[in-house]
Amino acid sequence: MIKTIRFSCFFISLCCTVQLFAQRQMEKLDRGVIAVRQSSNSAYVGWRMLGTDADDIAFNLYRKSGNNETIKLNLDPITKSTNFVDAGVKFDLSNSYFVKPILNGKELDASKSFTLVANSPVQQYLTIPLKTPVGYSPNDVSVGDLDGDGEYEIVLHQTGRSRDNSSNGPTDPPIFQAYKLDGTFLWEINLGKNIREGAHYTQFMVYDLDGDGIAEMVCKTADGTVDGKGKVIGDSTKDWRNPNGKILDGPEFLTVFSGKTGEALATTDYIPARGNIGAWGGRGGNGKNDNTGNRADRFNACVAYLDGIHPSVVMCRGYYGRTVLAAWDWRNGKLTSRWVFDSKDAKNPFSGQGNHNLTVADVDGDGKDEIIYGSMCVDDNGKGLYTTGLRHGDAIHVSDLDPDRPGLEVFGIHEIEEGTKGAGVAVYDAKTGEILWKGSPDEDVGRGVADNIDNTRFGAQMWWSGSNGLYDIKGNRIGDQPRSTNFVIYWDGDLSRELLDANHIDKYNGGRLFTADGAISNNGTKSTPALSADIFGDWREELILRSYDNQSLRVYTTTIPTEHRNYTLMHDPQYRLSIAWQNDGYNQPPHTGFYFGFGMKKAPKPNIVLVEPKKH
Repeated sequence: MIKTIRFSCFFISLCCTVQLFAQRQMEKLDRGVIAVRQSSNSAYVGWRMLGTDADDIAFNLYRKSGNNETIKLNLDPITKSTNFVDAGVKFDLSNSYFVKPILNGKELDASKSFTLVANSPVQQYLTIPLKTPVGYSPNDVSVGDLDGDGEYEIVLHQTGRSRDNSSNGPTDPPIFQAYKLDGTFLWEINLGKNIREGAHYTQFMVYDLDGDGIAEMVCKTADGTVDGKGKVIGDSTKDWRNPNGKILDGPEFLTVFSGKTGEALATTDYIPARGNIGAWGGRGGNGKNDNTGNRADRFNACVAYLDGIHPSVVMCRGYYGRTVLAAWDWRNGKLTSRWVFDSKDAKNPFSGQGNHNLTVADVDGDGKDEIIYGSMCVDDNGKGLYTTGLRHGDAIHVSDLDPDRPGLEVFGIHEIEEGTKGAGVAVYDAKTGEILWKGSPDEDVGRGVADNIDNTRFGAQMWWSGSNGLYDIKGNRIGDQPRSTNFVIYWDGDLSRELLDANHIDKYNGGRLFTADGAISNNGTKSTPALSADIFGDWREELILRSYDNQSLRVYTTTIPTEHRNYTLMHDPQYRLSIAWQNDGYNQPPHTGFYFGFGMKKAPKPNIVLVEPKKH
């Protein structure tokens, strides 16, 4: 009997430990109430359901007018969605909206309110005025709770003169700025003349890495970087640029910055150092040395939960030949190396398999994240998990693309080197690398997308440049190819995703849904947004674009009602990490860690714990 009791206690303890281990620390968000004026007498209102909310939670929505009159807008508790159209509202006075959750028939505390000022215009975006330096333009954006108030703030990469690695010539210093959604300017970081400007150099990670409820920013720095407090990192007198404008000498650093102030909290040597720049391989890892710095200065970065509980930042270098991933932990004011993965040379099967981007997912279901780095995957312990051998590519998508088979799938886009053979696109098992099917044999494919965009079909569809059609996850042609091969976004009232390209959103086989007049996308023909993410309101995504004059950001939100209810996508760990790496290299859209689309089951409850902000 005693043995049985001891065994039972041990079993219960083990179960509790496993449960605790599986709970990831996530930011504690507020209800994210948003209201936009739809017409002369109506307003659209949306708010968040949290990943930790009870399934039977309901809401009451209130409007407080400028005359201090407060009324409840719904007759019955709202249970089918987290949005509402307030018809018949007058805009000659300001109107504030807030919600109160209902649990077990009892109203809980009111959320923060969102105010539509008197005579607010009919528009579906927030304006964030910017302090754009002369000659610069707003580019990539990331979000994080920089001050622990439960709202997202904006971290913006301002870009001046930039150049690709393959081009000679000087660039302007990369500049980062932080803003609140109401336009309040927080800080500015100037990386200085010894960091080159371009898509492949500076990947910046914004995330709460130490679990204090306030996000940090992490990126590569150098001599002359100036933090948000005006403090210089390294030696400001050094100029390491060579006559071609490239930076192939001098120290390289990794710095953790405070999200609250922009202050440099810790700086260490960047891993890996450039070393012999000719050792990073040639295009496609073909063994030809590149001594111009083009291959040595190719960087990626991400955030991953490598222990299943705490986020780590992973800084990477190289993908055409040698590939190195270095994982770092930021805990209790200390930056420590967790592990380093190094493919070292061309004989290693993990060399030359990387992309201009990456993604992060728990591919083996152990609660810890892996890094899918193009045609290879690195396990949570820093060991190579597998490689498909399909080599370098420009785009990658990972989710439960085929809900009929267990686990996650990868849709990869691949470049085919002249004189070689291979697959331009491939779908493979995210856990094992087993290739499920290939397409565009021996063709160099530059772009491709995979997601559920057909709201009559179950599972993901995919298409790519030159695909001449839309394909299902099994590789069957099922329709015409969409006109754009870029981003996707949750925008209308159904569960499928819409097509996002430049400043407009289209429905597959349904025409134009939205055009952001007066706003523009980034990165030339890639036409990528500053950011697309679920940053407030219900589970649909917001679209951030820069204004034509580069003096503001516009945060667009849908005003289309939906009867589908889901917790905020930012509480799905894979999606949240996708937002962290969206600025990496050739930007890619985020994906959830489960199938989200037509015919989906109820979204699985995320195994997360929300972190209370600590007072500093």
